[in-house]
Amino acid sequence: MFGDYSLGDLGAIFAMQGFAGLILFSVYVLMALGLAIIFGQMGVINMAHGEFMILGAYMTYLCSTFFQAHLPSLFPVYFFVAMALAFVAAGALGMLVEWGLIRHLYKRPLDTLLATWGLSLILQQAYRSIFGAREVGVELPSWMMGSVQATDTIEIQINGLFVMAITVLITLVVAALLFASRYGKQVRAVMQNRVMAGAVGIDTEKVDRLTFGLGCGIAGVAGSAFTMIGSTGPTSGQLYIVDTFLIVVFGGAASLLGTIASAFSISQTQSTLEFFLSGSTAKVLTLLGVVGILMLRPQGLFTLKVRR
Repeated sequence: MFGDYSLGDLGAIFAMQGFAGLILFSVYVLMALGLAIIFGQMGVINMAHGEFMILGAYMTYLCSTFFQAHLPSLFPVYFFVAMALAFVAAGALGMLVEWGLIRHLYKRPLDTLLATWGLSLILQQAYRSIFGAREVGVELPSWMMGSVQATDTIEIQINGLFVMAITVLITLVVAALLFASRYGKQVRAVMQNRVMAGAVGIDTEKVDRLTFGLGCGIAGVAGSAFTMIGSTGPTSGQLYIVDTFLIVVFGGAASLLGTIASAFSISQTQSTLEFFLSGSTAKVLTLLGVVGILMLRPQGLFTLKVRR
């Protein structure tokens, strides 16, 4: 596999594929952050998480179309507006779903899995009815196009750097929210002992609703990032839901650091292997590697230490 390349060529290839994997890493980490928050605190297996991501992608598409038609002078900054709207739309839908469906199914993991799977099918059909069955693409502002020439053989995509910066910012905000705010203390209290948290006056239902909305909102932002690596269709979210669950389990449920490390390792491994092998073979080898590690460390890369 490597015999036809010199050491210099391999170094350039690894660097190029590493930077190419940054956007994939950004989508993965944003998707997995939201899923880890939901699964870690509430124990809900949200099979519709990919559809919340695609809602964010469609909001980005609508913003792109609207700004092109009605506000062309502001088109260079539309992506920031699109990300905010994607977060609000996906988060609001998530809170509505938690109120209308999820809250009735707590402590019934199989029921939540089946219910959210049915919800994903409903959302896919809704997207198909509203936006059509054909995939749609998003036109990016001119300043996000092109690349930066790092060396003679290495180019860095500008949109990759932008999405990476947004991912770092959102991760820092989520970390501050969970570990340095009153809401974060309530979330961690509910996660560790729901009954005791309710006994000391924490509104666990409100915390659950806000947390589910936050996780879905972050998935909506991931949808905005997704528009940079592929076209958006009604079923596009299902392409990422398995990888996202794999990242959460591999990193350790409810571990922010584990989610980031897992998303980075999986995305970079997959991106590099896809250069030398087919896409399906790269996925299979990545999956086998993760399964092998989980057999040795079933709790994942990182775990929270909780007094029982």
